[in-house]
Amino acid sequence: MKKPVLGGSDLAAPKHQQNWDWRAATNFIVGGAGGALLLFAAMGGFEAAATRTAILLALVLIGCGLTCVWFEIGRPWRALNVYRHFASSWMTREAVVALMVFAAGGLALLLLWPLLVWLSAAAGLAFLYSQARILAANKGIPAWRHPRSVYLMVVTGLTEGAGLLACVASLSASPIGFWHLAGLLALIAIRAFIWKGYLAGLTADGAPEASLRVLNGIDTKLLVLGHVLPGLAVAAALAGMPGRGVWLFAAGIMVVASGWLLKYTLVRRAAFTQGLALLRLPVRGGGPAGPATKPGWKSLQDAKAG
Repeated sequence: MKKPVLGGSDLAAPKHQQNWDWRAATNFIVGGAGGALLLFAAMGGFEAAATRTAILLALVLIGCGLTCVWFEIGRPWRALNVYRHFASSWMTREAVVALMVFAAGGLALLLLWPLLVWLSAAAGLAFLYSQARILAANKGIPAWRHPRSVYLMVVTGLTEGAGLLACVASLSASPIGFWHLAGLLALIAIRAFIWKGYLAGLTADGAPEASLRVLNGIDTKLLVLGHVLPGLAVAAALAGMPGRGVWLFAAGIMVVASGWLLKYTLVRRAAFTQGLALLRLPVRGGGPAGPATKPGWKSLQDAKAG
């Protein structure tokens, strides 16, 4: 079959990145939530069984994410090369922190010493932050490199971790206090604020139209599933309505599911490259050059900013 001839605009327009597939996305999706869960497991003050369950779940999530990334590599044993660039690579720092996560988390799971639990919490938080910086370091993807993406990834990870802890508490019938519920409610509100700020900042600073279309396409789902409904469920639990454990579990599930939808959309579906910009549109023969153009972007102002 004869290949279609692409015009200049098609060649210059942003392209959907194909280097990171669902396996890379899975690392961000479950790894960040697992790192935050380690932090909240230390802050929860639950019984030993519930704390161990939370730590184990966190380690499983982080392990699953890293395993998916390992299988994505064409030659998996070359993954050891990731440890060679600690001074310049956030991916290297994530790999180093992961060793600390499993060392401290594994010992905390077995011994449940407070110091080990808090060390695993610190490592989990560092793991979450490293993942956020990995995404922002990819300068060729406007939706990732925006400074507000770091805040978005960290806050949604924290919110998911708090949601997972609520699920663990409700299933294990562990008492969860007022401040835990208030903290979860605050994180839900903060994530909604950061998400709206990220969308507004990305639109103002410039991004491919395809990225904006995909991200705006999940805005209503996130508002309802990720913020309004779980916020009402947490408020019902705070108000002492019957079925407190059910309200908590429902809120946790919705918070986690919406956060994973957000991250999958950002890492996979909205990941369009920069594309090319022309300060002057060349013309054949004599005559003045045409106006500036940036195919696939929203406006000429965006083209000049890029």
